[in-house]
Amino acid sequence: MTHSTSEVSAQAPAANAAPSPESWIGEGPVLLDYAEGVATLTLNRPGSANGMNIELMQALYRAIMVVHRAPDVRVLHLRGAGANFCAGGDVREFASKGEALGDFLREVTAYLQVAIGALIRLKAVVVTEVHGYAAGGGGLGLVCASDVVIAGAGAKFLAGATRVGMAPDAGSSVILPHLVGFRRAAEIMLSNRIVDASEAEAIGLITRCVPDDALQAEAEKAARLYASGAPLALAATKRLLWNALDVERALPEEARTVSELSFTADSREGLAAVIGKRKPVFTGR
Repeated sequence: MTHSTSEVSAQAPAANAAPSPESWIGEGPVLLDYAEGVATLTLNRPGSANGMNIELMQALYRAIMVVHRAPDVRVLHLRGAGANFCAGGDVREFASKGEALGDFLREVTAYLQVAIGALIRLKAVVVTEVHGYAAGGGGLGLVCASDVVIAGAGAKFLAGATRVGMAPDAGSSVILPHLVGFRRAAEIMLSNRIVDASEAEAIGLITRCVPDDALQAEAEKAARLYASGAPLALAATKRLLWNALDVERALPEEARTVSELSFTADSREGLAAVIGKRKPVFTGR
């Protein structure tokens, strides 16, 4: 298989030889490494809490496509560099667009939606490792679109969309109610309260909560477990489970709603309030 100059082609190891780790994407806002059936995808904007600007969203989609065309990958291990998994959209980039935000977000949400759809349709099992914040369509959305989620005890989950005058995206409006139930999902999304890791485990938002200092080891252990399973059976089972949720039907409507709301004064006020660390004043316009 062929990659760009920033990617390294996956080569099948010689029989009985222990394969050495390979760097498929070694720089930029998303990193991708491979070893023994596991591709590790790292969100790599630690200085911005891995906030999703357009470059990261584009790079995320490209990295997932690399995994899609790598038949030896059995598990995608998703993680974030720095202190947080992903704090959601890059609010400073969004706010800088002013009244043109709606047009900008048409492109931004398109990349996020196709990345989420690609994750769901990956044959590889997606094991996500969460520390710090997982917020908004970027953070909570990726958590919802994962097959297995291991979180450190200090992890925090936040819907965040209505806080900035937006609506949920990344498939979370469909997936979250299936994970935690309609009433609880409505409360989490409408109130924008923080859900800690222990509650997230109790309500089914994540698979398992582990001590922070054991998080990486536990996530890697889970990745190795699924990588050792029967790949065709696991891929088929994953497909059947996601088919039951019918997530992809909702993705275009989510993207259209986010784009429409981003033209409003309330969305600009919400972004300004987050940046200014103050309470927003919404006017319904």
